[in-house]
Amino acid sequence: MQTILSINLIASDPTVRSGRPVIAGTSIEISDIVCALRREPEPRTLEQIATSYALSPAQVYAAMAFYYEHQTDIDMAIQANDAAIQAAKAKSVDQHA
Repeated sequence: MQTILSINLIASDPTVRSGRPVIAGTSIEISDIVCALRREPEPRTLEQIATSYALSPAQVYAAMAFYYEHQTDIDMAIQANDAAIQAAKAKSVDQHA
């Protein structure tokens, strides 16, 4: 009989980051790791990201594994957040013009 083992490094708690998935024991969202990997001016390894966030490599790799399991939802959340930031910037510029 096969036993499925899981790595309990990802958590969701409504009192932490509005329930968005985070690395357990932190408030670092999965999307934070994805964005750090994608948006840096020069490519960084997951180990470098782990160091910059004071995480273990296992935590960062678990975050990426979770991301790939839920890629569509997380990508949509990142896009919505980016759109909200752009809207806030545009509103701020309009108020100062």
